[in-house]
This record gives sequence, structure tokens and C-alpha cells, in this order.
Amino acid sequence: MNFELLFGEFLLLVATIDPIGTLSIFVGVTRRSAKEDRPRIALKATLIGGAVLLAFLILGQFILGALDIRLESFQLAGGIILFLLGLQMVFGVGPAVEPPKPEAGHDVAVFPLAIPSIASPGSILAVVILTDNHRFTILEQAKTSVVLAIVLALTYVLMLLANPIHRLIGETGGTIIVKVMGLILCALATENCVEAVQKLWS
Repeated sequence: MNFELLFGEFLLLVATIDPIGTLSIFVGVTRRSAKEDRPRIALKATLIGGAVLLAFLILGQFILGALDIRLESFQLAGGIILFLLGLQMVFGVGPAVEPPKPEAGHDVAVFPLAIPSIASPGSILAVVILTDNHRFTILEQAKTSVVLAIVLALTYVLMLLANPIHRLIGETGGTIIVKVMGLILCALATENCVEAVQKLWS
């Protein structure tokens, strides 16, 4: 697996995990939390979200096999969903959208930060597609796991620096970044769909 493929995986995971969007949600749901509690919330959210993604990275192929779903079909469906997610990012309101409201007494690190912000449907689809046993060797899948860890670490660092970053880039800057990542996600999703269709018809 060359650097270009790894960088493509990095962009796909950044687009689906959406660290900037997670940052905005983090600012919203921790506004009333004590300052000293925020690093703990950020770490817990990252670990739980990462654990969910790792579980799908390892077990995704077995789940598809148990359901007798061809990976090409899943790749095509996943590509369509990722494309729609990208369109939503491009034409939606971006990070300025109101974050989900957790119910009283619920741990915000679990919901909405870990799920569905970090371990979103899009990121779950992405890790399953990127670790296809028929397309990638164990070594290549291990490299994908490292890329995933890097994106999760980036998300964690952004949450730690959430308030100063949010003040620096503002809502407009965050929206621009999300729209650019949405455009990239649409392009990557299209490539996945084309590849899946070619395999289904071959």
C-alpha cells in the first residue's frame, strides 16, 4: 500500500469521522461542564468511539458473511450513503447545526460524542470498506488501523483545544472546512461506487 492510498484513507476517515464537526458538538455539550472535566470527557469519547470502530474493523467482514451479503454490494450501498453524507455536508449548514440534545443524566462522552459523532454510520461504513479481506492484506489492514488511530488522535487533540480553535476559526471557518471535506467525501464515495459496480458486473 503506497503513500497515496494511505493518504486517501486518511482523507476518507477525516471526512466521515469529521473532527471539526465533533469539535463543534464538544463545545456545545460541554459548555456547562467544569473545565477540569473536559479532558476526561474528550478522552472517554475518543476511546469509546475508537472501540466501536475497531470492533467493526475486526468483525465487519464476519457480520457481512453471516448475513450472506457480498462485500461488493455493501461497498456500493456504502458508497451511495457516503455520497449522500458528503452532499449533506456540502449543502447543509455545516458545524453550526444544533448538536443532538442528550437526555438529563446521560453521559455526553457516550452520546452524542462517541456515538454518533465519532463512530458515525459513515465512519463505520468506511472502516468496513477499507479493511476488505479480499482487497487488502493483513499488513495493509494494520496500516489502515494506524491511520484510524491517527485520525482519532487528531479528533482528541482538537477536542482538548476546542474552545481556542472554535474562537479562532469561528462558525464560518468551520463551515468552509466541512464543505470542502464533504466535496472530497463525494469524490471518494464515487470511486467506491464505480469500483463496486465494475466488480459486480465482471
